[in-house]
Amino acid sequence: MKNLTNYFLEKKDIIFKDLNEVLPKELNSRKKIGIFSGTSVNKEYVAVFIYDAKSRFIRKNVDDLEEMFKALVEYKGHNFKKKFLLICSPLCSKAKKLLEENKWSVDIDFIKH
Repeated sequence: MKNLTNYFLEKKDIIFKDLNEVLPKELNSRKKIGIFSGTSVNKEYVAVFIYDAKSRFIRKNVDDLEEMFKALVEYKGHNFKKKFLLICSPLCSKAKKLLEENKWSVDIDFIKH
C-alpha cells in the first residue's frame, strides 16, 4: 500500500486522504486483480486497478475491467472522478484505444512490491 501511495505522489501528484483495498470477491469476481478505492486530499474519488499477469492485456480484458468498475461504483455507492489501470504486462493496441475512449489513465510497467 505504501508503494502505491508513493507511486501516485511521485508520478501523478495525487495525495490520498484514504485508500482502501476492495477484494474482487466483494464485487462477485474471481479475477486476480488488485482493486483500490480512495479519496484524494482534493476530495476526488479515485479508483485504482492493478493488473499483474504474464499474458497480454487484450480487448476482452477491457470488457471485464469495465464490468468490475461498474460493480465498484455500485458497491461504493458513488462515481469516481478518476480511474487508473496499472498493468505489468504488454498492452494490446486495440485495448489501449478502448481504454482511452473510456477515460482510463493507463500506466504500463508498474511494479507491485
